[in-house]
Amino acid sequence: MQIIKTIITLRDVAPKVARGLDVPADMSLAHLHETLQAAFGWQNAHLYQFCVGAPYQWGVARWVMPDFVDSPEDLPADKTTLAQALDIAADQGLTYLYDFGDDWEHSIRAEPPTDADPDQIYPRLTTVKGNCPPEDIGGPPGYEMFIEAMADPKHAEHKSLKAWYGGQFDPGKPAEKALKANVAKLAKRGLS
Repeated sequence: MQIIKTIITLRDVAPKVARGLDVPADMSLAHLHETLQAAFGWQNAHLYQFCVGAPYQWGVARWVMPDFVDSPEDLPADKTTLAQALDIAADQGLTYLYDFGDDWEHSIRAEPPTDADPDQIYPRLTTVKGNCPPEDIGGPPGYEMFIEAMADPKHAEHKSLKAWYGGQFDPGKPAEKALKANVAKLAKRGLS
């Protein structure tokens, strides 16, 4: 089996939020979506797409959920592998867009395929940097306000956001153990 070592970085947020993943080269983009949801701690509550370059361009390939293929640029995410999408994207790069309202853009950096370690199971979360924003916070601008409010007990929104979130939020302290366990569950399920 061949694997692809990737670094997926959430754009337009500070502090940095990124995940390192080793995934099978023949993993479908639909399964990669599930893996990214587990690795970042998203709740898989919104639509997604993988696209060549920046999102929302006309005439550029994008891979979507099979039920949402509705234009010539749309390709089914369950019928394309990560290796195929990276070949098509080439130098323009591949982007993962999650939640078309909040528009969470993730850049995907990938190394060339290599042989898998027979002692490992894949996909595998290798690095975790930063805590993922909560769902439905309003995209990068809403997240910036959320961080400010959560860090300042005198902020007008502190109390209500803390109650909405369910407690404290530290953008620099992701639940690495839980995220790795989430991805490991997918690997044990045979996701590829």
